[in-house]
Amino acid sequence: MRPDTSTAGSDFVVVANRLPVNKQVGDDGTVTWTRAPGGLVTALAPVFDSQPGAWVGWTGQPDSADDPHVDGIDIHAVPLSAAEVEDYYEGFSNSTLWPLYHDVLVKPEYRADWWDVYITVNRRFAEAASAAAAPGATVWVQDYQLQLVPAMLRELRPDLKIGFFLHIPWPPLELFSQLPWRREIVEGLLGADLIGFHLPGGAQNFLGLTHRLTGLPVSTEPVGVRSNFGTVEVDGRTVQVGSFPISIDSAGVAAQADTAAVRARAAQLRESLGNPRTLLLGVDRLDYTKGIDVRIESLERLFASGRLDPADTVFVQLASPSRENVESYATLRNTVERTVAHINGTYGTVDAPPVRYLLQPVPRAELLAYFVAADVALVTPLRDGMNLVTKEYIACRSDLGGALVLSEFTGAAMELDAAYLMNPYDDAATDDAVVAAATDDDAERRRRMQILRDQVMNNDVDQWARSFLDTLTGK
Repeated sequence: MRPDTSTAGSDFVVVANRLPVNKQVGDDGTVTWTRAPGGLVTALAPVFDSQPGAWVGWTGQPDSADDPHVDGIDIHAVPLSAAEVEDYYEGFSNSTLWPLYHDVLVKPEYRADWWDVYITVNRRFAEAASAAAAPGATVWVQDYQLQLVPAMLRELRPDLKIGFFLHIPWPPLELFSQLPWRREIVEGLLGADLIGFHLPGGAQNFLGLTHRLTGLPVSTEPVGVRSNFGTVEVDGRTVQVGSFPISIDSAGVAAQADTAAVRARAAQLRESLGNPRTLLLGVDRLDYTKGIDVRIESLERLFASGRLDPADTVFVQLASPSRENVESYATLRNTVERTVAHINGTYGTVDAPPVRYLLQPVPRAELLAYFVAADVALVTPLRDGMNLVTKEYIACRSDLGGALVLSEFTGAAMELDAAYLMNPYDDAATDDAVVAAATDDDAERRRRMQILRDQVMNNDVDQWARSFLDTLTGK
């Protein structure tokens, strides 16, 4: 049943752009809601399983009048109009903040009308969070779409413990300073009691920027156990700033991948692809930060030079459509599709194209089967906060098979340095990493995978969530 918190509110509240639910409409028109399988939902599921809580977010549908619900979580839907989705989400969040925070790979657009709607929507989220929270509750605000919520919520409810976590990189001073509303964003975040980043570098960037923009006292002395922290003194409060590298449900993913059905499907996939000597795999949203073009262009060079043989190499790219109304995403899609067609036309046959490109969501069990089947996973972002595909691939490889080619510009690279690391801006280094991962002897590949699995299996998502929440609440 849906928890009854209509009067008391919840002691634990998550605030995120999206709700953790999927809508399903039956043949008879009945509507049911189920927990969504996304990374953030998975990350926080253990917390909700151990205590009741509320989740504030948007359904994903503009002008929606739905009242979603799911067992174990008190859902508070925040309505957004189609115009607000365009300006707050596609506009300021994904055409201003996203490219700015990802090293300006695409030129950000700075529009005052988008900023005004960002303020309006953030205030609506803050008001919904205030209504959902019990006295003295812990509220955890998530990600770049809601950076003004902490300060707005503190103004409404100074009794709350407020945390904020950024799931993408925090840029250096020189880039962030481009933002016309840079001080407002920083002041919005400083409404939190704890601000978390994936990596120490993000925390350090934020501390330096905060001091430069506001003149507030900043300390960089570590005060945590698992993570390095700094502090900012704001209006008599101490705001902690630190790094908390996110992970996955390692044991759960490994158990799913070890089922007979997934193993059998992995074998079927290899057979359907012609049982190639080397099966390469990419799994990404279709996003310009992910370096999909980097790996495809590398493959073309390796085929042309003869370092990989297109007759016994297959590359599968699973790409989920993303933000298709944003021009830079449409441009990337066209570039990738043209390059794939060129490679297949040049190096393939009608029966055996060397690149298989799928632009659609893949069911979870099917994705795990691809991870089990692949000899090499290619994770080549130009910039990424963490990248959990890396950790899911590793968790699936209890056989210690497979190899991981990993960009140095992912957060994961700091933890997973036994991967075949590469610089996506260096063609030669990229090509060398792909070839080494594909051709090294089994002993070397197993040695690397053992190190990677030890890291992933011993540092799971529950540890990440507990580490952050225990720091926030002072446990």
